[in-house]
Amino acid sequence: MKYQRIIDYIKSDSYFVTSHARNRMAEREISTSQLEDAILCGEIIESYEGDLPCPSYLLLSTANNISPHIVIGMCKDHLRIITCYYPDENEWINYRERRQ
Repeated sequence: MKYQRIIDYIKSDSYFVTSHARNRMAEREISTSQLEDAILCGEIIESYEGDLPCPSYLLLSTANNISPHIVIGMCKDHLRIITCYYPDENEWINYRERRQ
């Protein structure tokens, strides 16, 4: 249900990419179209329901042979792309579970 809402926001161009996320995308050579594809082909791996001003989620994607993590905020009428990065193998197990 939540993921379908995320997909709907992306498909309707109802999202905002923060300047922080734009900087990280540039550093990691992730284009806007790759970001969109990554979100459309991803899954929620962590939820932060108590975040303000809106709940946020950590997504994992395998679109286009890239596997970035993308942090999004799901506001009432749009998504906010907060950051994106490639998971560090020292911190993640299969990119889905944090190491202890």
